[in-house]
Amino acid sequence: MTYQDELRPWAIFQHLPTGENVLAVRLKTRTDADAYASLLRRGGGTFKVVFDQVTQP
Repeated sequence: MTYQDELRPWAIFQHLPTGENVLAVRLKTRTDADAYASLLRRGGGTFKVVFDQVTQP
């Protein structure tokens, strides 16, 4: 995970019919992620908002 990814811990993944999950976008806040996912869903498809932050020891 890069430093830029750490700054944007909220991710939106698209679930494809093949069973694969593809990262669509990373955002800073949950509110932004929910709003963006709502827009993506209007175009069709299944999208999921997740907190995707890996902590380094």
